Amino acid sequence: MAGGGFAAASANGVEFEAKITPIVIISCIMTATGGLMFGYDIGVTGGVTTMPDFLEKFFPVVHRRVEAGVDKNKYYCKYDNQGLQLYKSSLYLAGLTSTLFASYSTRKLGRRPTMLIAGVFFIIGVALNAGAQDLDMLIAGRILLGCGVGFANQAVPLFLSEIAPTRIRGGLNILFQLNITFGILFANLVNYGTAKIRGWGWRLSLGMAGVPALLLTVGALLVTETPNSLVERGRLDEGKAVLRSIRGTHYVEPEFAYLLEASRLAKEVKHPFRHLFQRRNRPQLVVALALPMFQQCTGINAIMFYAPVLFSTLGFGSDASLYSAVVTGAVNVLSTLVSIYSVDKVGRRVLFLEAGVQMFFSQVVIAIVLGTKVTDHSTKISRGFAVLVVVMICTYVAAFAWSWGPLGWLIPSEIFPLGTRSAGQSVAVCVNLLFTFIVAQAFLSTLCHLKFGIFIFFSAWVLVMSFFVTFLLPETKNVPIEEMSERVWKKHWFWGKFMDDHNDQVLVSGEKSNGKTKVEAEESEKEVINKP
Repeated sequence: MAGGGFAAASANGVEFEAKITPIVIISCIMTATGGLMFGYDIGVTGGVTTMPDFLEKFFPVVHRRVEAGVDKNKYYCKYDNQGLQLYKSSLYLAGLTSTLFASYSTRKLGRRPTMLIAGVFFIIGVALNAGAQDLDMLIAGRILLGCGVGFANQAVPLFLSEIAPTRIRGGLNILFQLNITFGILFANLVNYGTAKIRGWGWRLSLGMAGVPALLLTVGALLVTETPNSLVERGRLDEGKAVLRSIRGTHYVEPEFAYLLEASRLAKEVKHPFRHLFQRRNRPQLVVALALPMFQQCTGINAIMFYAPVLFSTLGFGSDASLYSAVVTGAVNVLSTLVSIYSVDKVGRRVLFLEAGVQMFFSQVVIAIVLGTKVTDHSTKISRGFAVLVVVMICTYVAAFAWSWGPLGWLIPSEIFPLGTRSAGQSVAVCVNLLFTFIVAQAFLSTLCHLKFGIFIFFSAWVLVMSFFVTFLLPETKNVPIEEMSERVWKKHWFWGKFMDDHNDQVLVSGEKSNGKTKVEAEESEKEVINKP
């Protein structure tokens, strides 16, 4: 792999020479462990909340309801508890808030220090969770873990998109999502083992989150900063040296010239969040808002958070429900590998649209089976139908894992210009965590009231998001990250009308900016681009 090389042509005929170097592969693997921590939390939470010892210590009302058979005639509602939902969703509310601070740190301090901050938050949060003596201590740990999620989810996708060569940017960026799926599978396997340990098994499950936390912290200490970030912060010589190192060639002048130009435009953006709302940034902003929202409206985190709870609700035994969760976790990992292989070959849109059909079909089948076989008064579901539910859930998870899972993180990280990239990623992470919080907080209550209809609800959202992709999401495959505006947005049938000339937005005729008039700025831009 390290020996391969290629040249990516730009819109202006300039070639960005790049090899797939070991430093790029190793750096991407190490930093993508931020996703491992995120995924582990998603997987471990649903498991520990089915463990009797955990429920008895922190949520005795739910424990008595499950153990004593209170409300036995309401199988869909036995885990419905706002305190239990707050425990799960508090992490995402903290992540939503912290990502606003993470946007500043990624822009002013860099991607690497932001990942290091995330690692420290993770380690402290894990220690509090594993040693929790009461609910306040447990939720305090969750809040610190949420801060780590906010910082990691802000910095890691940006790091991966900026350090990767154009032709394999999609595949390397999806390493983040692959690590999320590994984290979920790892958590399910840990839960499967610790569920048999009476008294302190839940502490071991929560404490094992220290493994991915340490991996991210060590990785952040060892990797190099991205050249984009170094140039943006004025460290030009260091940025050029890093670019030569990660591209495996000394001829980096064309790509470096584009980084310089992107940095010049970025410095004109004094208020990135305010700049996001300008007309010419409307297309990127709408996509950055829509994709994370749609990602959660697929219902995937509802499945992954509560897979053991859901299978238990459907009448599976305790061991069987955890085993089924392990199966879905394995499907998640394998299907993400499909995305890594295909995203830079067939493109983003094809994966989205194929998955839309698959997810819609599987959710409708699940709703029909549950609607006819599981009621408030009976969970008598035959083995054949139980297997069908698991197969359909796996079909659904597979489709998500090669589409909305990885691409919901990839696309927002690659569509913004350098000046608003940190702010844009922050918006995407905020929306993702906001809707994750809403889904986590509302799912058990919604399951209680909608019952099987919850799958109809999510399938309707799948239809809506598939129409959005069909008409409003352009293809970004094999487009250099600093050329998205020219090669993607300006050529789109709808978004093109919003893409006025940049200098007309930033500079008006005769008005000075950085000591240059509009005309002088245009001449300077041409000189940088045509620099040999």
